[in-house]
Amino acid sequence: MTIRTFVIGVGMTKFEKPGARPGTIRTWAERRVRRLADAGIAYDRVEQAYVGYCYGDSTAGQRALYELGLTGIPAINVNNNCSTGSSALYLARNAVKGGLVDCALALGFEKMEKGSLGIKYDDRTNPLDKHFTTMITKRGFAPAPPAAQIFGNAGREYMERYGATAETFAKIGEKNHRHSVNNPYSQFRDQYTLDEILAAPMVYEPLTKLQCCPTSDGGAAVVVASERFVADNDLWDQAVEIAGQAMATDVESSFGDSDMSTAGVDMTRAAAEQAYEESGLGPEDAQVIELHDCFSANELITYEGLGLCEKGKAGVLVDEGATTYGGRWVVNPSGGLISKGHPLGATGLAQASELTWQLRGQAEQRQVDGARVAIQHNLGLGGAGVVTVYRKHER
Repeated sequence: MTIRTFVIGVGMTKFEKPGARPGTIRTWAERRVRRLADAGIAYDRVEQAYVGYCYGDSTAGQRALYELGLTGIPAINVNNNCSTGSSALYLARNAVKGGLVDCALALGFEKMEKGSLGIKYDDRTNPLDKHFTTMITKRGFAPAPPAAQIFGNAGREYMERYGATAETFAKIGEKNHRHSVNNPYSQFRDQYTLDEILAAPMVYEPLTKLQCCPTSDGGAAVVVASERFVADNDLWDQAVEIAGQAMATDVESSFGDSDMSTAGVDMTRAAAEQAYEESGLGPEDAQVIELHDCFSANELITYEGLGLCEKGKAGVLVDEGATTYGGRWVVNPSGGLISKGHPLGATGLAQASELTWQLRGQAEQRQVDGARVAIQHNLGLGGAGVVTVYRKHER
């Protein structure tokens, strides 16, 4: 028997620049993560918890949960690079879908250091060594942040193959900054013109600073429950169904000839196909999408990975305004990682929060008209890609 799974509560803290507020655990656990992610249930109803973070000591997840209560439930710490938050959600959903529990919590947080991400340990194998070796063989290594080079090279390849221009990528940055103006949880809420995006300091061509996500502090949470739990507690008015979900890791082509594949587009495609198959839904059914725009180049190639367009046509979507309000989809109404911020452990759960609010009709000035199906994409190099399809519940 297939157990249907539902998001019954979501919540997040405001994302902020590193060090904006003192403290560690209390920073992301503020107000008990928005009253246990707006689920309206007591913490002692949660049967398992999956806690995601990348930078912290070994049992920081348990210590985080102590702020919510001391109920003795199993707590599993999760680290999957930038897809950590959605990996925690994936595990929580599987626990419910598999009938192990009726209610599970996915929690994610991060307190980051200022500046670009770098290598934390130099006395062991870098988990991205295959990615960097593949990149260096093709493009060399420049004096620029390593992640910006991997995704920037994906953008360069797209330009070489399909004729996209620097302006194409800048338009994505302009869109996401414009969207963030209406998001009170966003780290940045400034709007910029296309010329300002293009004129910002160059990080790694074609990516200027205003097309790159910042490091951030913040936390987010999602409560997942079975259909039985929703019915028994009469939570239908706030329940949003997880209709399909899949995780994929790197495939053979990730370390082949394509910079886009090294940046994860094939991993994205594999996860998307599985999530669409489980849900019976696809991009043609969706109205709103939150995807992993760590850099504008990644948003562009992800359009193809998610099946929004044929190969080589992603730039057309940008130029036609197909991915903003009034277009075919609204992509990253939250402002995306570029503006909202990117505390690694919380990002995937913040995406889930935004999409849940959209499908409930609670996104206020960001609300996408007629939102009934949503797609989430969260990517971590090294690697893991999680794609989730959400469906508005109809009684």
